[in-house]
Amino acid sequence: QVQLVESGGGLVQPGGSLRLSCSASGIMLSVYAIRWYRQAPGKPREWVATITSTENTNYPDSVKGRFTISRDNAKKTVYLQMMSLKLEDTAVYYCNGNNGFNDYWGQGTQVTVSS
Repeated sequence: QVQLVESGGGLVQPGGSLRLSCSASGIMLSVYAIRWYRQAPGKPREWVATITSTENTNYPDSVKGRFTISRDNAKKTVYLQMMSLKLEDTAVYYCNGNNGFNDYWGQGTQVTVSS
């Protein structure tokens, strides 16, 4: 059974940091591109970061320079380091794994940025 499980969300003040984890089971993580998305209440799901199987990374302008995606294939985990968090980063964060044939989603983890 394939599972992607996000963790690491929580409540943080503006300017703070969090590190999210996406732990995979049932798949060979190394051959998957992993993307992080987020969805705030009443808004569409937004792409946040990508790391390919060859460890190329990409980010939208809204998080570039603040968020860093990385992967540890031995631990079957992908990380999203988030720094200088803003109120508008508040959302449920999801990880997605895709290898061109299969597409998997986690259940999400809540990130709340509030003073």
